[in-house]
Amino acid sequence: MFWLRLSFDLLFAGSLGFLLLGRVTEPRTLWLLRGYLLLVAVAWLLQRYGDLPLTSKLMEALVLVCGLALAILLQGELRRLMELLGTGRLDVLLGSRQTGRQDSSTVDILVDTVGQLSKRRCGGLIVLDLGSDLRPEDFLNPGIQIDALLSVDLMLNLFSSETPLHDGAVLLQANRIASAGVILPLSRQSITRHGTRHLAALGLTERHERCLCVVVSEESGTISLACQGKFERPITRERLRALLGEALQLQSGDRRKRQARTLSKAQTAGDIAEASAKNRP
Repeated sequence: MFWLRLSFDLLFAGSLGFLLLGRVTEPRTLWLLRGYLLLVAVAWLLQRYGDLPLTSKLMEALVLVCGLALAILLQGELRRLMELLGTGRLDVLLGSRQTGRQDSSTVDILVDTVGQLSKRRCGGLIVLDLGSDLRPEDFLNPGIQIDALLSVDLMLNLFSSETPLHDGAVLLQANRIASAGVILPLSRQSITRHGTRHLAALGLTERHERCLCVVVSEESGTISLACQGKFERPITRERLRALLGEALQLQSGDRRKRQARTLSKAQTAGDIAEASAKNRP
């Protein structure tokens, strides 16, 4: 009974650790999380099997302090985890849905649109969903659903100051304009030099790591790109094209890895079935 309970304990703990590590993509964050999980494992081994009371207490205190530090450093990721658990969206948590795949044509249209907005000093905020499976409840206001083909003319019309949707963001999913006039959650970062559009871009990318926000300043016409709660600005059209191309390459690489794992599992299952058939009398 003891070994059965211990086996289940290790199985559940390992599954939770695998789930957490699988949701992290940024290398430095992954290193921090790996180090913390290793520290927790060492503390558990000392407490369980080591007759070292003082060392065990010190390790418990170290785990507590490191846990508090990680909670501060990873507050955006933890907030996103709580939101997914609270809404019951386990498919997104497990990474099983990838609805926001984009291609190179989206990049070309997006760069042309941003270039014209910058030249006209027309403010704009564009959300590029790369697989975060954004839903209406992720926004303060989901805006107006459009579901139209992506084009430069339509994007320019949506951001025109004469239209009622120009103050909100435009959401792009799967090479289509999903909705417009979307109000995004603002960032909690105390950045006074940025306007509302920039704070909204930071706020959304802090919560959703698989999306990008392109911002065009209405005052200066400068172009900015937000990713994982950080800005690169100001950037040129060529730099924007390069960054978006890199993001799509990473997205394609992740998709190929998932397909390779699925194919490998299918081949393994086929080999097992074939071997079983050969062994039958």
